[in-house]
Order: sequence, then C-alpha cells, then structure tokens
Amino acid sequence: MKRKKVIRVVAAAFLLMAVMLAFSMTAFADGDVSGAIQNTWDAAKTQIKTVVDNVVFTALDLILAVLFFVKVGSSYFEYRKHGMFEFTAPALLFATLLFVLTCPLYIWPIIGM
Repeated sequence: MKRKKVIRVVAAAFLLMAVMLAFSMTAFADGDVSGAIQNTWDAAKTQIKTVVDNVVFTALDLILAVLFFVKVGSSYFEYRKHGMFEFTAPALLFATLLFVLTCPLYIWPIIGM
C-alpha cells in the first residue's frame, strides 16, 4: 500500500516535470542586457521614491499615530484604575513614530537614490 503511494507521487512528479519542460521556452538575450536593466531602473527610480514617500511612509505614519494615541488612552485608563502609569509601550510607539516620520530625510542617501 505504501509502495503504491510512493510510486504515484514519483510518477506525478515526473509527469509535472515533463509538462513543465514541454511548455517552457528558453529566452536568449541579444545586446546589452545590464544596460537595459540599468536604464529601466534609472527611469523608475523617481517614481518609486515618490510612491514610497507619499503612500508607504504616510500609511505607516497614520497607523503608528493611531496606535500611539490608542495606547496613551488605554494607559491613562489603566492609571485611573490601578494608580500606575506604564510608559514603555507609549514611549516605544512614539519613538517609532518619530523614526518613520523622519525616515524619508535620511533613507534615500543610505540606499543611494
């Protein structure tokens, strides 16, 4: 019984490999491939930077700001309930928020853009 399962799995693997070989095509590049890739990257670099600055960092800032204010509110209610204010979570969220807010100023020279 176990031997039949192993044979089926091996046969299925060979069949899949044969199908992949039958439908695959080898691509040959003519000319300067690295130059084409570099030109494409140079053209897209400004668009990538704009999208990351305007969308990604803005979304992260919004998420971290909401989490920060929710955590400060919940820490305040904990303080009213138990008489002890927990600073660790709000401080970490605030530091992360400041890091992400200032990140576009220094991340691009580090990456080389």
